[in-house]
Amino acid sequence: MKKFNIRKVLDGLTAASSSSSAAAAASLQSGNRENDMIQETLQSEHFQLCKTLRHGFPYQPSSMAFDPVQKILAIGTQSGALRLFGRAGVECYCQHESGSAVIQLEFLVNEGALVSALADDSIHLWNLRQKLPAILHSLKFNRERITFCHLPFQSKWLYVGTERGNIHIVNVESFTLSGYVIMWNKAIELSSKTHPGPVVHISDNPMDEGKLLIGFECGIVVLWDLKSKKADYRYNYDEAIHSVAWHHEGKQFVCSHSDGTLTTWNVRAPAKPAQIITPHGKQPKDGKKPEPCKPILKVEYKTTRAGDPFMILCGGLSYDTVGRRACLTVMHGKSTAVLEMDYPIVDFLTLCETPYPNDFQEPYAVVVLLEKDLVVIDLAQIGYPIFENPYPLSIHESPVTCCEYFADCPAEVIPALYSVGSRQKRQGFSKKEWPVSGGNWGQGTLSFSEIIITGHADGSIKFWDASALMLQVLYKLKTAKVFEKPRGKEEKSSTEIVDEDPFAIQILSWCPESRVLCVAGVSAHVIVYRFSKQEVTTEVVQLLEVRMQCELNEVESPEGGGEQASAVSTPGTSSSPQTSLPQSHPSTSSNNSSDGLRDNVPCLKVRSSPLKQSPGYQVELLIQLVWVSGEPPQQITSLAVNSAYGLVAFGNGNGLAVVDYLQKTLLLNMSIAELYGSTDPHHRQPRSPRKARQPSAGLCDGNDASATPEEKCKSPTSAKISRKINMIADQKDDARDNSFSRSRSSSVTSLDRESREVISSFYFCDSLSKKSETVALPSLWVGTSLGSMLTIALTVPSTPEQRMQQPVGVCFCGSVVRLKGGILRMAQLDASGMLLPHVYEPWYEPNAPEEEKERPRRRRPTSPPSSQENQDCQYAVVCSEKQAKVVALPSQNCIYEHNITEASFVLRADVVTMTAGVGLACFCANGHIMTLSVPSLRPLLDVNYLPLTDMRIARTFCFSNQGQALYLTSPTEIQRITYSQETCDNLQEMLGELFTPVETPEAPNRGFFKGLFGGGAQSLDREDLFGEVAAGKASRSLAQHIPGPGGMEGMKGAASGVVGELARARIALDERGQKLGELEERTAAMMSSADSFSRHAHDYLRIIYLKKKKKKLFEVLDMPIPMFPIMFSQLRFEINVTCIFLN
Repeated sequence: MKKFNIRKVLDGLTAASSSSSAAAAASLQSGNRENDMIQETLQSEHFQLCKTLRHGFPYQPSSMAFDPVQKILAIGTQSGALRLFGRAGVECYCQHESGSAVIQLEFLVNEGALVSALADDSIHLWNLRQKLPAILHSLKFNRERITFCHLPFQSKWLYVGTERGNIHIVNVESFTLSGYVIMWNKAIELSSKTHPGPVVHISDNPMDEGKLLIGFECGIVVLWDLKSKKADYRYNYDEAIHSVAWHHEGKQFVCSHSDGTLTTWNVRAPAKPAQIITPHGKQPKDGKKPEPCKPILKVEYKTTRAGDPFMILCGGLSYDTVGRRACLTVMHGKSTAVLEMDYPIVDFLTLCETPYPNDFQEPYAVVVLLEKDLVVIDLAQIGYPIFENPYPLSIHESPVTCCEYFADCPAEVIPALYSVGSRQKRQGFSKKEWPVSGGNWGQGTLSFSEIIITGHADGSIKFWDASALMLQVLYKLKTAKVFEKPRGKEEKSSTEIVDEDPFAIQILSWCPESRVLCVAGVSAHVIVYRFSKQEVTTEVVQLLEVRMQCELNEVESPEGGGEQASAVSTPGTSSSPQTSLPQSHPSTSSNNSSDGLRDNVPCLKVRSSPLKQSPGYQVELLIQLVWVSGEPPQQITSLAVNSAYGLVAFGNGNGLAVVDYLQKTLLLNMSIAELYGSTDPHHRQPRSPRKARQPSAGLCDGNDASATPEEKCKSPTSAKISRKINMIADQKDDARDNSFSRSRSSSVTSLDRESREVISSFYFCDSLSKKSETVALPSLWVGTSLGSMLTIALTVPSTPEQRMQQPVGVCFCGSVVRLKGGILRMAQLDASGMLLPHVYEPWYEPNAPEEEKERPRRRRPTSPPSSQENQDCQYAVVCSEKQAKVVALPSQNCIYEHNITEASFVLRADVVTMTAGVGLACFCANGHIMTLSVPSLRPLLDVNYLPLTDMRIARTFCFSNQGQALYLTSPTEIQRITYSQETCDNLQEMLGELFTPVETPEAPNRGFFKGLFGGGAQSLDREDLFGEVAAGKASRSLAQHIPGPGGMEGMKGAASGVVGELARARIALDERGQKLGELEERTAAMMSSADSFSRHAHDYLRIIYLKKKKKKLFEVLDMPIPMFPIMFSQLRFEINVTCIFLN
């Protein structure tokens, strides 16, 4: 994987993509004309770019809402993003165009709609009845700042509180303002001499919709009568209010305050609180007021039918609990549970059995939104265990430092990883099902399996199953177990070259077929892993220490040059590790040179105790670069592993090394100048004398002299520009200006200003490395940052027995081709232009007994071509930061060339396999995503996808086969995209549905006597109060209505084809069925009410008759008895008319 310099990225941010025409029609060389006969099946109509899914935890969450009937959870963020979650695998991402923070979310319960309020004083109505939610209406307030919103259950009128203390009312159907306004001065009147502050709470009385409770920041609470337009009661308290919660009977409410107190008020007793408690305050013995605590930011009051109510709150801790983590407090009866959270609490919601606020709530869970996590607590079980989260929200458990994407993997890999990963799952979760269970899965699926691998700052590696547009963690590997972990900062080794995250993963190389994994870390170490289903205990970790020095004419110490020369004195032979690589674990003190400089010391201490390795990936070999004469090892910039050859290759600014991980020996350790030999195209000047520097300075920018030690030595996940993980050049002051004299044009961005040549890429293959070869042999292709592609021929013993006994031979074949910019990717095509798959050894159990191991274990055949004289039968595709070339082998003639960009440069490139053929995909620093045909390099797609590019995207962007790609769009989220027309066409079918037709639960039964004598909940016809007839029109300058693109007219115009027609028909059927269901419910309720009234009337008449035996029944009643059957017949007639309408 190529590492990038920040200067190059910044140079390319504002540059425009400039693609030159490809020389596809004519050959650049006088070589074989048979190349023109290759038929390319990949065309521009096979490509289309679009986003598919976003996985991970919403970055910087700010608000949350839950639909208790649809069981859907919505989370808003500070960047205006909206994430919707249903059951596992049902997720959706939306984005407000303004990018302002989402301050509040309100569901239209069971209506398939959501209202969002933003920090830019706008509110939006989202339609969730379609797979990709869209905005139906928007309303932008011009003169007042929105602070709080409230949407009553089954109401179409939204209350909007403002910073000025006023309350406006919005019709959510038309998104227009009502003329009804509650002004702050009328609400408080003479209860306060000053402005009460912003509105912090609005809610209606659960038992009387005509009474509105308004909370002001200063501590005043007003119970407002909507009909009489005046305040019934005003409640004053000295401390500021943060939240208010009702008891379901509507006779009491609870306020949380800034001094950590909770005040309980009786509605009809506004003089003083009925109760004042400080949940976390120390109660003085002398009866004085408790010491103030931190503010209680939110409180919820939920009742149960069979037990004590729940009071749930966040905040309110004592000020003497310095450094204590955020807590959620659950008060139930006499018990108080304080639940510590890993991150600060953003918001929480209590999930209840009923959506009706005037019934016993019966809470069963609490959803807690943290800054970096989502936790759901089970209230029904003792100890309040948490639910196991089915969403992939742990991507950022440790910051992601690198990422790789593998589409069309072998089918057996995912089950194998899942089988070993299932043993790593935590225990102690709630036994109940995940409560957020709304939505349905999509119908369509992809026919291939996909795996995402993420490397993290703590040295961990996670394997994710990304098949079928879902993401599920399969297996987690901890590479830090190989090393000794210091217990404290004072015990940190002086040889470490990074102050934070010394185990961070930098590069990954994985072979899915053989399941061999190779990782490189920031501390200049490489670990080779092999997959095993058996548990083993490794007594001593196999260690190989490599001494990689600077180029010969730049090395000050003459001894170093001798060591390097001896390592590769005879090509084709294996170097002896003992001569230059100490096998024991050296200590810092015993390996210091006479002048006190560290020498032959690795950066990290290897674990000395036995290592127990569970089933999964187990350490095969650990390779560490060591300090050389006081100079720390440079970070590794490229890495490749091949299971068929049993080799791993890695390189940096000093050179490259090839290690045989089967025999645990070093095959090759060379500087870049030695690779060129006498054909070196660069004039290399000797370096200036070495400057003394601190151990960690080798990974910092030499030009940043003003940076503090903390800024210089941060981890690669730091918010600052991650120089240490991305810089591939030398960091010394004296080497930045005049290391090389270029023979290329000066127009090649800041890459030309790099001070040294660096190994940038590797590729193992069977190729015709020399012009005289007729049979493909094992080879290693090497790409450098100065655009050179070199080849190394390998002689690998054929049988497994010989492979373990005989050394692998190495032979240098020189340079094949040169390009502008650093080499990013190399691939190999056969004579028909098809991509040759990499060679590999099929997986076998490495810990099985010798007699049970499958033999022979030969690498997968790649149909090696037989080349006749003057006939090319292979093609090398080479892509650099500036251009792409196709070279015919073995003649090494360049037959196609394409300049990808002039002003910008390519960050990531891959040769990918599509359903229709093979292509080259490129992502440029200016945000363009391009695809080129192979081998002719015809431009097929060029889309300006990302307006800006940052280092996170540059570090994590990955292309994969079948038109798939991804990148880390934020520190916590992965964005998946597709550039395949086929996937875009099927995307609607594959996406899940958020809204599903569900019946609204029945309202609580008031009972006969409550209905007869006026008890129970009182309804309110808000249309009569807030409608235009009664309240008039609102001022046009107060807010501006903006029709959204997601309106029905827009949906009709945008939808086309059979899929659109079916979607519209389904939506119409769902809406019609829902309306018919509601009509049937109302009809059944009317019939039930009529029968109940008839029974009670007859009972009433019989009682009267028994008491008044001597009087005539006609004298007792106000109306004659024949009126009763007339009234009932009238009611039956209305019911019959309703049934006819339904039919």
